[in-house]
Parts: sequence; structure tokens; C-alpha cells
Amino acid sequence: MDITSLGYRTDLALLEAAGSELTDRGTYVVVRTPANPTFWWGNFLLFGTPFTSESVEPRLELFRTEFPTAEHVAIGIDSVDGAVGAEEGLAAAGLEIDRSTVMTASRVLEPKRPNEWAEYRFLTSDDDWEQLVGLTLAASSLEEIDAGYEEFNRRRVLAARELVESGRAKWFGAFEGEQLQASLGLAPDGQGAARFQTVQTHPDARGLGLASTLVHRASRYGFDELGVETLVMVADPEYLAIRLYRALGFTDTETQLQVAKPPA
Repeated sequence: MDITSLGYRTDLALLEAAGSELTDRGTYVVVRTPANPTFWWGNFLLFGTPFTSESVEPRLELFRTEFPTAEHVAIGIDSVDGAVGAEEGLAAAGLEIDRSTVMTASRVLEPKRPNEWAEYRFLTSDDDWEQLVGLTLAASSLEEIDAGYEEFNRRRVLAARELVESGRAKWFGAFEGEQLQASLGLAPDGQGAARFQTVQTHPDARGLGLASTLVHRASRYGFDELGVETLVMVADPEYLAIRLYRALGFTDTETQLQVAKPPA
């Protein structure tokens, strides 16, 4: 299946580089991440066309066939305009629709309030990566974090570290002394684009310009050191961070569609 969405194209390139298995069934792609089975968007189906009222149940049945032990449902649509189709049928089946904004930049602007006191560097040591686990949990919007969610995040950080150590990504951090306060990943897709990963700031360090400065520095590294032509960022259109990315020169390019049903 030819994938037109820049969001999914870069998603799948990164997942495959990190060890996920991609199987093309013609009308859909199966994405499996055996190392992290509770990672919804590492274990999902990607269809090339929107839903119709007749395809909702057959696609759910395909998901159950491909992932017989999964407690979740996760289905992507290779679309750029946000048209998911059959929204009433999806709602009746208990599926939630998420639309994210795919943003791109071929140049970046200086942040209006750069943070000059932090130290900006790559994550390299065992302690750096362990701190990334803690930062990811602290930055989560969940009210309660259980052992399963912590293990899920630990596995994702391990996959990120393996990407870095294989030379397929860079992970940047903003440090106050030895304390990691903000982080993000940047991974080239081998086709002239590089995708940002997991831009996050510790709740106690927000509003200090760390994220905008870190995104800007990582962007300049992508252009100057990696030879990237296009930077790709996927953002929640309802979250305040999207304004930060626009201020740095990123523009809205596509809408990425995800349809999911959480475990019962």
C-alpha cells in the first residue's frame, strides 16, 4: 500500500527502524511491536481509505484477527484532510476519533524568549536515559500512573535509546545542572525529512522557554548537521504547544487520523 500521509510515512519509518514489524496486506498495513504489546500506536492497522458504514465491523474484525490478544483497538487512516467517514458508526462501536495536526518547516525562526541558562546536549549516559523515563512519567497528563503504564514508557525509552545508538536518531535534552528538564527526539527518515519525537517539559519547568529553545536548537542541528530539507512535527491542535511550533516557523500541512478504543 502506498502511504500518502507524511505523518504516517514518518511514523512507520521510525517504528520499523526501532524494531516494529510492518506487513502490507494490500488494502491495509499491519504494524506490530512485539517488544511493547501495550503500545497502541505500535500495534495497529493502517487503512488506505476512510471508513464507510459497511466497513466499520469488518475492519474491527480484521483487527481482532490480526491482534487476537490485544485489549485495545487502534486503526489509522492514510488521509491528509481529516475525513474519517462513518463517524456515527464509529461512535456506536465505542471508537474515539483523534485528529492531530501534521506540521512542517523548511526553515525555523529564533524563539522570542530563548532560555539561555539551561545546558543543551544529547542524552548519552545511563543516568540521562533513566531521567528520561522519569521526565516522561512526570509530563504525563494521567492523574494516576500504574505499573503497567510505567513499564510501557520504560520500553518506549529503551526503543528510543536503541534508535540513537544505532545512529538513526538523536535525543536532545535541556538540563539544569544534572537534572533533565526538557527533551525531544529527532529522527531522519532517509528521504529528506526528519520527524520530531516526544517534545516534553517537566511540569515544574514549564513557561521558561525550554521547549521552544530546544526545538529551535534541534531544528538547526537537523538542517546544518543532518542535511534535512523538511522538519515534521505532529501536534495536538487543542494543546497550547502548537502555538509554540507555529511561532518557530512550523506550518499546518496535514491532518492525521487515529481511531481507537481503550481496553475495557
